[in-house]
Amino acid sequence: MKFPVISVLATLIILFESCGGTKESHPSTSITDNGALISRAERFTLQKNDRCTIVTIINPWQGANDVTQAFYLVSRGSELPDGLDSSMVIFVPLKKIVCMSTTHVAMISALGEENTIAGVSGTGFIFSGSLIRNVEKGLIEDVGYEANLNKELILKISPDLIMMYGIGSESAGYVGKIKELGVKVVFNADYLETDPLSKAEWVKLFGALYCKESLADSIYNSEVEAYSKMKSYISRNITDRPKVLLGFPFKDTWYVSPGNSFISKLIRDAGGSYLWQNTESSVSMPFGIENVYLSALTADYWLNIGSVNTKDEISLVDQRLEGLPCFKNGNLYNNNKRITANGGNDYWESGSLYPHVILKDIASILHPELFIDNELFYYKKIY
Repeated sequence: MKFPVISVLATLIILFESCGGTKESHPSTSITDNGALISRAERFTLQKNDRCTIVTIINPWQGANDVTQAFYLVSRGSELPDGLDSSMVIFVPLKKIVCMSTTHVAMISALGEENTIAGVSGTGFIFSGSLIRNVEKGLIEDVGYEANLNKELILKISPDLIMMYGIGSESAGYVGKIKELGVKVVFNADYLETDPLSKAEWVKLFGALYCKESLADSIYNSEVEAYSKMKSYISRNITDRPKVLLGFPFKDTWYVSPGNSFISKLIRDAGGSYLWQNTESSVSMPFGIENVYLSALTADYWLNIGSVNTKDEISLVDQRLEGLPCFKNGNLYNNNKRITANGGNDYWESGSLYPHVILKDIASILHPELFIDNELFYYKKIY
């Protein structure tokens, strides 16, 4: 369901204090229709007026309900519009940012602003060669993760904002601690979008933060065109829909992506039939291995198999999995072809911005006759 555009005159809940919020009124001014700015994403809106851009993040973590976070983006050097609380203002373009997810760094790099990245949570998981070099030069610091955030280091970096990755309501507590440092925090909910192109549209948020809206629009529009053409080509030419199993067990539990997830949509657009495509959930669904195994007996292909690189690694976790037809037939493909020695995986870094490449990979696996001699980009066959 598409969230309604939030009127500039509406009362917004600003997520900075403990679970509650403060009410702020918007300055009266003319508004550009948000529909012209955001076309698919459901977790954020952009509204422009003659003095600022209003960013609203909607339900930014799993299980959030009626939670919004709003900021005003104001050009550097200009005066604050009357009636604006300075705690809600971010001066743009950004000069320095800390990112809590490598997905964020890919979108910033696409805008040519990677040199503004001064901190990352888990620098070892970065895939980009140029960013790894910046880490080695000491230009990008590892700031830790949520409860283990290095507050002293963040103070030293003094970023314009931290782009946060929220995985639950407990994330709000970390926001309060960071606010005490005088640093702005924006939650990024791209991982909760249920459509591949909705995830990619978050590049527009970064476009607004760097005053590169036109470039962000161009990147996104090109992706929409490429994805739509690929999807149409696949739809016109497939004659069957192979069944697809996803994921890998963790401590005797298999966390299954629901049918309304972005990966389920990718499989459908790639000409496949996801085993749990008829389910719906806002979070991954935990199943016992036995339950998944029974359903997986009908699977033709097994994709996104955790971090495994060989069939033997699958057998070591649970030998029963060797009995799956897709295992016996060798139809095993994992999304870890582009990975660093430290575990930085480009599927999770740039894949969100370029879903048409993932789409082509999956379609090439399920329907190799449609893409003769195509070399997989994010995926590799498991032997």
